[in-house]
Amino acid sequence: MKKTISTSSLRALVAEAYDQVKSATGGANADYIPYLANVPSDLFGIALCLPNGELIEAGDTDYVFGIESISKVHTAVLVLRQSGADELLAKIGADATGLPFNSIMAILLEKDHPSTPLVNSGAISACSLVKPVGNADAKWQAIVDNMTDLCGSPLVLQQELYKSETATNFNNKSIAWLLKNYNRIYDDPDMSLDLYTRQCSMGVTARQLAVAGCTIASYGMNPVTKQQVFPSALAPKIVALIAAVGFYEHTGDWMYTSGIPAKTGVGGGIMGVLPGGFGIAAFAPPLDDAGNSVKAQLAIKYITQHLGVNVYGGDSIEITA
Repeated sequence: MKKTISTSSLRALVAEAYDQVKSATGGANADYIPYLANVPSDLFGIALCLPNGELIEAGDTDYVFGIESISKVHTAVLVLRQSGADELLAKIGADATGLPFNSIMAILLEKDHPSTPLVNSGAISACSLVKPVGNADAKWQAIVDNMTDLCGSPLVLQQELYKSETATNFNNKSIAWLLKNYNRIYDDPDMSLDLYTRQCSMGVTARQLAVAGCTIASYGMNPVTKQQVFPSALAPKIVALIAAVGFYEHTGDWMYTSGIPAKTGVGGGIMGVLPGGFGIAAFAPPLDDAGNSVKAQLAIKYITQHLGVNVYGGDSIEITA
């Protein structure tokens, strides 16, 4: 069933979600990365971006926070842009591991490929696939430019977060070299790990993530810049990756309750995609025991459930002025 909703009604719904969720308690900042432990825990923002570029916002949507694992979506898009869907599937894969995002056991269990670019092993492998091979500076510029294309405005590397991540990424070092052992990394392991660490340390706002989500929802057309960032045929591949493992081993619960694919990060952000509809993002630092923002989850689910949208068969929506 098609449901018509006005932008004024959407604004009211986003404001209502913000008011309903802002006093929610529970969770704690990620403390295994010292930088993240010090981000003010009372920050909270919601941003929704429409295909015409209109933004609907509430709260701290311009606060710059660590993009963290949401960046995995961006670099998966870059690999798809540079190498195509077949190469990504052959060299990395598109399956959920069913294990934690930083699992070493997942690599041991699946020796043929790292399963998906949206877990740590696959994301490090994706960084190794970024072209040009062997040139760290050029690869990094490609990653940064791609993030800018998706978000519609530049992101800035948070140097203190990068230092904090680099000082504590012992598990990821093991992952990088285990990938090398199984010939599942396609450039220098240390370079690939550093690129991954840097991309996770980029500063982003909820507003920028909403634009990136809407770029994917709009089949590659950035709603703000009107740039065709990637071929429209790649959009279903990107959405499928997010739907399969956006919340890691809790993705099924998320899809069951929210109805839309979304990618989470331990910086407190979540980016959601409703294909043909909108991009949505929310941000709040306190995380649940699975590393997902408590308030951001509640806010996005409040909105999707009240709209009745669901990629598996909910209402389709037409947004009017």
